[in-house]
Amino acid sequence: MRVAAIDIGTVTSRLLVADVDASGTRQVARQSAITNLGEGVDASGELLPEAIDRTVAQVAEYRKVIDACAVDRVVALATSASRDARNSGVFVSRLREVGVELSVIPGEREAALSFLGASNDFRNEDLLFADIGGGSTEMVFGRANGSAGDLVPDVAVRASHSFNIGCRRMTERFLAGDPPTKGELAAASAWAHETLAPFFETRNLCDRLVAVAGTPTSVVAVRDALVPYDSSKVHGTRVTRTEFDEVAKRMWALPLAERMKVAGIQPKRAGIFPAGLVILGAVMDLANLDGFTVSESDILIGIVLDAARNAL
Repeated sequence: MRVAAIDIGTVTSRLLVADVDASGTRQVARQSAITNLGEGVDASGELLPEAIDRTVAQVAEYRKVIDACAVDRVVALATSASRDARNSGVFVSRLREVGVELSVIPGEREAALSFLGASNDFRNEDLLFADIGGGSTEMVFGRANGSAGDLVPDVAVRASHSFNIGCRRMTERFLAGDPPTKGELAAASAWAHETLAPFFETRNLCDRLVAVAGTPTSVVAVRDALVPYDSSKVHGTRVTRTEFDEVAKRMWALPLAERMKVAGIQPKRAGIFPAGLVILGAVMDLANLDGFTVSESDILIGIVLDAARNAL
């Protein structure tokens, strides 16, 4: 079957069209845009009209791609910002007008789909999974069992939680300075450690930390000065703690105007990148791990695999 998956997060809106059969998944089309739907939601509790407008406009463009690809099924999901906003119903109605039926999913569902997508490439390994979004961070300890011939792995989750901590939420709460001050970074780090710590109280051994979303992929892109961005050079790449710390210290020291010029970083992500680095650093601290593996397979792949599983 051919599936179109749309993921509308706090910061980015993304599309994946993929064919899935017994041989696996094959990408047909993939697009991503920073639409910042969750701008100001943490403080106001509502989606801003201009944020809704630009996100709807982007999804309308995705609808054109979907129509051209003749898909069998469309699955559109929204996560943290839409969960938090009192007026998310307005956003759902606006998307319906452009031919997209949106489901606002709980954090636990987001974590499960994201882990399904990421673990598919690391079968039969005990994984710690981290998806650092704009408004929330999903954490999972688990394992995807199965052979290469299995269409969808048998996922066994030992622990899973969605935390209301994300790079846009943290930026708006703590990092007002340009660049952020040492005091702001310390306060943000303390919040991240305190918020995430309960997940690690029962220590789960893991073979690797797999990190998805814009923060870890941007770490690789900045480390390697990837211009243009090349997902084939990012997916599956390992980043050591020393390499991560070098990127983080550099980004924390630069004002926004300078961060936007750094090779490998999307200018629209530069404003929230320091916060994402704080969160990812806290995850490694709490897990006592000296690095992470970056994955480009995340909730989009999870949505496609879940649709195929449900069709069986």
